[in-house]
Amino acid sequence: MTLEQSLKIVLAAYAAQTIAVAFFDFQTGQRVEIDARERMHAASTMKLAVLLAAHRLKIDLDQPIRVENKFKSLADGSEFSVDPRDDSDPWTYAQLGREVPLRVLLERMIVRSSNLATNLVMQRLDAARITAVCRELGAKDIEVLRGVEDGKAYRKGLNNTTTAHDLAVLLEASSAQPEIVELLARQEFNEGIPAGLPAGTKVAHKTGDIDRIYHDAALVYPRGRKPYVLVVMTRGFEKLEQGAAAVREISRTVWKSVVEGPR
Repeated sequence: MTLEQSLKIVLAAYAAQTIAVAFFDFQTGQRVEIDARERMHAASTMKLAVLLAAHRLKIDLDQPIRVENKFKSLADGSEFSVDPRDDSDPWTYAQLGREVPLRVLLERMIVRSSNLATNLVMQRLDAARITAVCRELGAKDIEVLRGVEDGKAYRKGLNNTTTAHDLAVLLEASSAQPEIVELLARQEFNEGIPAGLPAGTKVAHKTGDIDRIYHDAALVYPRGRKPYVLVVMTRGFEKLEQGAAAVREISRTVWKSVVEGPR
């Protein structure tokens, strides 16, 4: 049975939800995509684009950035703040009023998915420049419009969106930059793709979730072979854990097909 056939069997059990999958194997060149051009809210997977752009634009990563919690809405320019209760990284809020190297903010943005750090980085990079970098790399559909928790923009439908295909493109580009890979490998939220793999498998990835959305975009490094890219985007699960469980099942299916092979 081919990988695509195996994946379609798994996905058939989730007909009530939308699930998009993009896979690329650096070992064999195999590429499998199922609904991979379906555009969805990017959630925190857009932080992968921010990280990649920070490196591609050759910005001084050691420059100090003053930590403030004041940002301008894309909707009307009014001021908004990130709510610490909706953020997964209290450390960044403890730095308010201080200067922190851009490199450290990038680290918090990935390792703990800090929303405050993300917005501070985006103030320095600019959303349009981030999207332009994605276009240069061949990601033609991803749109990075704004920082996170911009409620007015959200209500107007001004959201960061992407496809599984485009996240796979960004991961392929990221694989050539060891500093990016090592940072992604330190992400602390591992309930998706990593949890479907044998213990100890290196996974460099970025998750993202909001209401009824759960995504995981990963470079997977099996021992003794080249890595593969796996992106799973989901929409429609009532609870995060349900989406993560589906992603784990897909991750396990890919591993068994690609790494273990027929038995």
